[in-house]
Amino acid sequence: MKATIERANLLKSLSHVQSVVERRNTIPILSNVLIEAGSGGLRLMATDLDLQIVEQVPADVEVEGATTVSAHMLFDIARKLPEGSQVSLSAADGKLAIVAGRSRFNLPTLPRDDFPIIAEGDLPVAFTLPVETLKIMIDSTRFAISTEETRYYLNGIFFHVTNEGEPSLRAAATDGHRLARVTMERPDGAESMPDIIVPRKCVAEIRKLLDEVDGNVELSMSASKIRFDLGSAVLTSKLIDGTFPDYSRVIPTANDKLLKIDPKSLMAGVDRVATIASEKTRAVKVSLERDRVILSVTSPENGTAAEELASDYTAPAMEIGFNARYLMDILSQIESDLVEVHLADAAAPTLIREHDKSPALYVLMPMRV
Repeated sequence: MKATIERANLLKSLSHVQSVVERRNTIPILSNVLIEAGSGGLRLMATDLDLQIVEQVPADVEVEGATTVSAHMLFDIARKLPEGSQVSLSAADGKLAIVAGRSRFNLPTLPRDDFPIIAEGDLPVAFTLPVETLKIMIDSTRFAISTEETRYYLNGIFFHVTNEGEPSLRAAATDGHRLARVTMERPDGAESMPDIIVPRKCVAEIRKLLDEVDGNVELSMSASKIRFDLGSAVLTSKLIDGTFPDYSRVIPTANDKLLKIDPKSLMAGVDRVATIASEKTRAVKVSLERDRVILSVTSPENGTAAEELASDYTAPAMEIGFNARYLMDILSQIESDLVEVHLADAAAPTLIREHDKSPALYVLMPMRV
């Protein structure tokens, strides 16, 4: 194999594929990136056996062939090569020679035949989503993905179609303390889509790639795998094999106390008073009175803090406690100047959204304070 490629193209592609590769691997070949040189240029592939990325990169190929080399090592070398340089890659006798200007590296390789490839199988459901739509669905929900490995079925975003009202495509994530859900118009071709849970790592990788493409993403899936086709890059992932809970049961429908407030002011106020909150609980008390909100924190070690904010609130006075970080995560998703907070009492879930027509809604469980 022998090919020449611009450093910028090599670096951009390697930044995508190497992030799929785990830093610690008991199987040596999984630390490597597969490089295939053919008539269309270079094809780079990396996998962790659950997630696989393939990217096509323009290059001048002199000799077609394939090899595998350490993904992180090649990325580090490409990062440190001079800007604008032409990089020559040639593989022979179990080594990959990398030449750029006066720099020369020789890296050990492993045979291409040892490299594992995820068999996609049949992906019967396929539809197209605008890049911006998929970004919104991910950004509105990913912060609520659970990191608790024992509840593995919560370690991703749940995508499903629903015929409640208008036919819709929904994404939801929860960690048991908060829930995020976003509803979009159902795309053509998604009618028979199975309920799927896309793992956290796949969500992170596809979100990075979406920042670099415009237009549409082609999604293809079965009940066990999903493929995202972004043109030059294709990401394939196994899905989480589990049943997502019926989250609709925790979305309150009868919360009769309505608070309207500027989300940025509320977020900044929560952030300030939470400075003294204990790291363990991060609890903030929210006291609601007519047209004002009082945020307060009492910490045995650090003292007390309080802040008063103007608001639109006419229901009976009440007090409720929230985890400051969870509340701020939700408020950071609200881009308008007003957020609606629907409350019932100090022990019931709270519903947060921009307004009743907004695609995203959030549910936050209260804390004792």
